[in-house]
Amino acid sequence: MKNIFVFVFICIFATANFLAAQETVPVSQPDKTDYKTAIGIRLSSSPALQNNSISLKHFINETTAIEGLFSFSDPLTIGALLEFHNPFTSPGLQWMYGFGGYIGTGKEYDPAKARDITKTYFGAQGIVGIDYKFGRIPLNLSIDWKPELNLVSDINFEPAALGLTARFTFGK
Repeated sequence: MKNIFVFVFICIFATANFLAAQETVPVSQPDKTDYKTAIGIRLSSSPALQNNSISLKHFINETTAIEGLFSFSDPLTIGALLEFHNPFTSPGLQWMYGFGGYIGTGKEYDPAKARDITKTYFGAQGIVGIDYKFGRIPLNLSIDWKPELNLVSDINFEPAALGLTARFTFGK
């Protein structure tokens, strides 16, 4: 599964460079983002608590965004990330990093009680990745690494959380 994400990452990067070479848009302001708000879906490669999610991303200024993640599987989690974006020379292509947290609830089988119990989860998460906004269509793709540190109810670190996100963009 990790090999698939590496392959997708290479394809996105190569496509971004190819499309950037085809663009006729001038690169007069490479430090500005190409969209204001985006909504889509994030698919993750690992069993992190906050894995396959709905993603809502909003830029609060030209280089800083807030991303909300909503996982509706078991466990049900809600998380937020503060992300800092830095441009590459290709239009629409940026690298990002950030941090945030999540809270969630889920069912887990307790053999001592011989039934499912509800557990609460709370933790910290970080993110590092590449973000690309296509020039002529309202589509944003990103690939990232989002490790998680669960603090409540079990202390657990999930380092292998790779993700691919596709979002519909609007606003500028």
